[in-house]
Amino acid sequence: MVLFAAVVREGSFTGAARRFGITKQSVSERIGNLEARLGVRLLERTTRRLRVTGSGASYYERCAEIATQIDEANNEVQRRQSEPVGLLRVSAPVFYGRRYLAPVVLEFLARYPEVRVELVLSNRRADLLFEEGFDVAVHIGRLDDSSLVARKVGEGAVHFVASPAFLSRHGTPTARELGSARCVALSAFETWVVGGVKARIEPVLMVNDFEVACDAAIAGVGIARVPAALCRDAVRDGRLKVLFAQEPPLLLPVYAVYPSRRNVPEKVRRFVDALATLVQPMLPLPPRATGRTRKLQPGARGPRA
Repeated sequence: MVLFAAVVREGSFTGAARRFGITKQSVSERIGNLEARLGVRLLERTTRRLRVTGSGASYYERCAEIATQIDEANNEVQRRQSEPVGLLRVSAPVFYGRRYLAPVVLEFLARYPEVRVELVLSNRRADLLFEEGFDVAVHIGRLDDSSLVARKVGEGAVHFVASPAFLSRHGTPTARELGSARCVALSAFETWVVGGVKARIEPVLMVNDFEVACDAAIAGVGIARVPAALCRDAVRDGRLKVLFAQEPPLLLPVYAVYPSRRNVPEKVRRFVDALATLVQPMLPLPPRATGRTRKLQPGARGPRA
């Protein structure tokens, strides 16, 4: 039907063939097949000219309308692929979303006014493919699903901290004593590693939010393991002390994760680029509290945000 509309519009089989990149003979055969299926002659052909029959003229009007709708649909989907438009659903950990992601989203919306963003902050990792319907998720730490596409957009140091009042009451533990110390953690059982020494933690307080864990450490509840960006002000002000400062802090990678490399929507591509370029660095601790750093080894389990 689209080919028939093109023949009438171009006024010849040759013009329609050129437009669709096929042979004149192929155009003639396809129009003949169409007429055979309809049982109606649509075109009168001579060696010199092509004329539309009465039935062909009315049929052309409907076919031309359909062809226009198809062109509009094709143009729309191609435009959506080449320009960021539509709803973008993003998942991120609470701490990272508050501290780093919100400014990126605001800048992204200002730059691409045809995009709408749904930003969901949760410390539960999202299942992008099967459950949640997110376009992009920010993951911190080890990745569990190798079928997803992950782009590293940053990294941040994590430190063991406690308040001076807590340390004066309970003493400063060694790495081997961490397992029996009062700790604040994100889950009921965690393994903390300091200088190659592993300690199984049974926390006195379990919270699923780094900021609450940091506040608990400041209040003297116990030792917490929190990102440097969260505890740096408290360390600088003397409300927290960094333990094991002689050891390099753990560096946790930050990933932007999305379902597939194929036909990635432009809104996803541009947003991941924005994450990698617009996010401010995850600030380190003051110079007196920092030392060497070490990378999280492949397969090692760091704290999950």
